[in-house]
Amino acid sequence: METPAKQEQQQPAAAKIRNLPWVEKYRPQTLNDLISHRDILSTIQKFISEDRLPHLLLYGPPGTGKTSTILACAKQLYKDKEFGSMVLELNASDDRGIDIVRGPILSFASTRTIFKKGFKLVILDEADAMTQDAQNALRRVIEKFTENTRFCLICNYLSKIIPALQSRCTRFRFGPLSPELMVPRLEHVVEEEQVDLSEDGMKALVTLSSGDMRRALNILQSTNMAFGKVTEETVYTCTGHPLKSDIANILDWMLNQDFTTAYRNITELKTLKGLALQDILTEIHLFVHRVDFPSSVRVHLLTKMADIEYRLSVGTNEKIQLSSLIAAFQVTRDLIVTEA
Repeated sequence: METPAKQEQQQPAAAKIRNLPWVEKYRPQTLNDLISHRDILSTIQKFISEDRLPHLLLYGPPGTGKTSTILACAKQLYKDKEFGSMVLELNASDDRGIDIVRGPILSFASTRTIFKKGFKLVILDEADAMTQDAQNALRRVIEKFTENTRFCLICNYLSKIIPALQSRCTRFRFGPLSPELMVPRLEHVVEEEQVDLSEDGMKALVTLSSGDMRRALNILQSTNMAFGKVTEETVYTCTGHPLKSDIANILDWMLNQDFTTAYRNITELKTLKGLALQDILTEIHLFVHRVDFPSSVRVHLLTKMADIEYRLSVGTNEKIQLSSLIAAFQVTRDLIVTEA
């Protein structure tokens, strides 16, 4: 029979797991749990089994499994007891200047392990946030301590890593995840958490996350907590993204109503649903490609939209830019009539 103290110990552990964000709760623990990039994983698995792991550079958009991959590798390489002494993990939230390379990284890499065979592992997450000086200093550290330490750099933008570091690592690109890979994993989480998810809700999740598994799980969890039911409408409402029906209405007003009516209707809709002009513009851009406009008209419209998008990114007045967008569509309508 279990003692009350033992039961108390188990309860907080269970509560801890239950309270974890789903992104962490369902993070893959082994290389076999990872759902994508089988070719990269099989190569890394071969490196590990032959005990020939090189320095690694994993790059690609967020939420594609870069950190999960190297953490799964580290768990496979080291037992729980030696994990702390054999693995150093640093994130961009830690100090990223030259001092961190000359201090903790250098002292960790330079100390040899007694009674343990094999190499140590230094994981530098978000390495593109490192300063130029720090990267240059790291180059020398990597060279000097290759014998007993392996480095793994993880970044979103390869161009932010200096060529000298790139040439010292084996590079792997993690592309965005395809819907075929994301859906089964999301279904597994839905089943475990008993989420009420509709088919259009799943489509909306996959569309809005654009191949980012972390974003998909975060949207799923927040929508489930906010509404208790995950449908296309609740997903779009939760993320503050314009619904397809809203975009269709906006396009209809801009192309078929006079300027004043279109401006009033769109402003009312923006206020009512809390939509950002940037999001509306992105969605309209996709519609413009689908609608059968004459090519000269489409080119004119896309150029105008690109100008508005640039002006918005600089931080201009949304009301004036909305007027400009409606004006661009009204001119387009007149051009279509003229050409017809």
